[in-house]
This record gives sequence, C-alpha cells and structure tokens, in this order.
Amino acid sequence: MTNGAGSRSGAVTRAEKYFDSGEFEAEIARRVAIKSESQKFPESVPECHRYLDEEMKPAFEAMGFACRKYDNPFKGQGPVLLATRIEDPKLPTVLGYGHGDVVRGLEDQWTKGKGPWITARDGDRLYGRGTADNKGQHTINMAAMRAVMAERGGKLGFNAKFMIEMGEEAGSKGLKELVQKHKADFAADAFIASDGPRVKQERPTLALGCRGAVNFDLVVDLREGGHHSGNWGGLISNPGFILAHALTSIVGPKGELLIEELKAPPMSAAVKAALADVEIDGGDKGPQVDEWWGEPELKPAERVYGANTFNILTYWTGTPGRPVNAIPPKAVANCQLRFIAGTKVDNIIEVVQQHLRKNGHDLVKVMPPPAVNDGTFAATRTEPDHPWAALVQGSLQRSSNVKTAIVPSMGGSICNDIFTDDLGLPTMWIPHSYASCSQHWPDEHILMPLTRNALQVMAGLYWDIGEGGAPKK
Repeated sequence: MTNGAGSRSGAVTRAEKYFDSGEFEAEIARRVAIKSESQKFPESVPECHRYLDEEMKPAFEAMGFACRKYDNPFKGQGPVLLATRIEDPKLPTVLGYGHGDVVRGLEDQWTKGKGPWITARDGDRLYGRGTADNKGQHTINMAAMRAVMAERGGKLGFNAKFMIEMGEEAGSKGLKELVQKHKADFAADAFIASDGPRVKQERPTLALGCRGAVNFDLVVDLREGGHHSGNWGGLISNPGFILAHALTSIVGPKGELLIEELKAPPMSAAVKAALADVEIDGGDKGPQVDEWWGEPELKPAERVYGANTFNILTYWTGTPGRPVNAIPPKAVANCQLRFIAGTKVDNIIEVVQQHLRKNGHDLVKVMPPPAVNDGTFAATRTEPDHPWAALVQGSLQRSSNVKTAIVPSMGGSICNDIFTDDLGLPTMWIPHSYASCSQHWPDEHILMPLTRNALQVMAGLYWDIGEGGAPKK
C-alpha cells in the first residue's frame, strides 16, 4: 500500500457524490457548449483551443498537474494538451487520453432539447454533442482521479499523464508526428483511456485494441453531363447500375465479404475464448442484431470484434434529393474496410481494383479519398494475458460484481497505434457509453445510470493502481 489514508470504498463514495450532487451535469454542460467541431477545420480551431484553455487546463492544474499545450505540426489542425503529475519516479506512470473535438453539430436535425450545444435531460438520457464521444468519457475519468486524490489525502499513489487531443474526429492528423517528436514527454508504463460503447449497458468492458479502418471511393465516370432519359434510355449505359453490380461482387446478399485477400486472419484460441460470452446489446431503443447478416460462420460478437467488415458509407448518382429525367454521367460509392490486427492492407486499393477487373467491372475505378479526410487508422491489440490487462479486468469486476467483458479489438477505430507502436505501451480502453448513444448523429446522448457506474469502476481502478497492484516497472 502506498498510503494509509482513506479507503477504496471511500474513493468510490466520493465519485458517487460528485454525480449525485449534479456536479457532473454542470461540468459536462460547460464542455458541450464549446463548439469544438474538428470536421470544420480550420475555422473551428479557435474553439478547440478554447476547450483546452478554458476547461481542460484549469481542471488539470487544480488537480496538481503541470500542463503543456502543443500546436499541431499540420497547419489548420487542432492542438494537443498534455497534463503531467509525477509523484515519485519510482512509481508506475499511467497515460490517459481523451479527445475534446466532436463531429459536426447537425443543428437542424436534433429532436431533443435545444440542439447539440445545450445539454438536455430526458429521463435517464442526457443529450448533447460530445456527451458520449468523448467529452463525457474523459470527464468521468478526470473526476474519478479527483475522488481518489481527495480520499488519499491529495495523492494518487501513481504517476499520471493525460493527453487531450483536439482532432480525433478529423483523423488525428499530426498526432503521430507530434508524439514521435516528444516521446519523452508522453512516455509511460501503461495506457488507460475511455471511448466507445460497452457491450451491454450493465457490463463493464475492457477493449485491448481497435480495428483499423481504410476508406476509398469506387467511381464510375462515363461522360460529361446527363442526358434525357426518354431520348437516351436504353442507348447509353447508366453508371448507377454498373457500380451496383460491382459492389455485389465485393459483398454477398447476406453481408459476407467475397474478396479473400480482405478477409481477417483466423482468430486465435485466446480471442475466441474472450468473445465466447460477449453479447451485443443496443439497448431498448437501439437496433437489433440481424443474425442473418455478416460472415455466416461467426457469432455476432466475433463479427464486430474479431473480423473484417466492408461497408458502403455513401452512394450517389445523379442529383440526390432533386431527381431529374436524365441518365447521370457518374456514380460514386464511398466505401470502408474495418480490419483487425494482422490483416494486410498496404495494397488494398490494388487488391480491390484487381478483383473488379477479374469480375468484368473494368469501368469501375478505385480511388483513395481526399487527403483531408482519408479515414485511415491502423489495427492494434494488446494480448488478453498481459499483466496490466489482468489488473484492469480484476478491478472492474471487483467494483461492479459483474464479469468484465474482454474485447480484443473494439469495433471502431482510433489512433491506438500511436500508443502501442510509437510509445510501446499496453493499451486498455474502458468505454463509458452504449451502442445506441447516437454518437456521430443527431441526438447524441449518454445514459446517466451507466455514467454513475463508470465513475464507480474508474475510482476503484485508480485506487487499485495506487495501492501497489500495478505490474512492476
């Protein structure tokens, strides 16, 4: 034990009081109000600076952290804050992470409250842009740290660093270069952060990595301008049909991936065992799993956490929303492959192009998306038997009395390779949201009972790390 003051249950109680008093709602309301839309760079960069200067920096400094703000090495991209608290160089150092940027507000499409920038409570749901992704999640972790420090007489019992990035929703551009240049600043023994959803609302979840993502366009561009569908129908080809047939050669009628080179490597026994008791639950208002969709030999949890999936994100031809009587000249599908660690994706565009040619779709071209929004992330994973993973799993279970769900790779993608590959850290993601939170969509929200439970388990975890339970340096 590093400090005799206080108790684990006392730290958890302090975290509960923070929530029950309304302090969490007040704190997240201030942070949601800052319109830090990284998908509107560069005009929103000042708001991203404001989030760090007015919210994050004062909060961390009040906790005894030294703060440094880094300008992004890429022009027009968001800044990064690193808060550092070293209690004893001999103690383990945990690097935390959150992103204070959000996707576009989509103000005209919200049906709850007064729009994305004013939090609104409706029963157990708290609405607002960033409540789930990711302002609410790092607010929870910061508050849990404060609870432990208050209970332990001003000490954490370990060293802590916390990064707040302001460009994750724009692809984390410049973050890798920044971290590589300042490796010593970000060095730690382990990485613990929160993003994404739990597998079930009531079940604490530990994700040990993330799937990668690569976006590209399939384009059929046949001619200049559209031509009257009465005069030219049946005489000139329609790019919409040509592209549709090409897409059916990539994904079958039940969602199965048909390009062998894009399929995931076989799952290890450890991964299969970890996913054996994981159920996907979108909540009472969320979508139900389509059991018939996806790789036929895999269970639902294996499809999202242990396999590769190909999706169409947008598909357009002609003039969507205002059709005219003309055969369009062009059709475009923006596509995405989500993939697990071990998948070869260096030549994905060439692989897809060769597949299309082999199947007679010579008019379809595979094009990388614009560099400003390429949507590319690497796939990463920490092994389930890593000592830090075992510590976190046991702590979450102790706090909740519920078996921790172990997810080898979260379904979404994030800049986790910076922490695993560049900094060499075991990574543990502890999500505080749920699958139907509407992140990236109007009416984004968090569940208040889940938030209270998240504060409990994080206070317990930070307490346990400070009790000397962390793997030795």
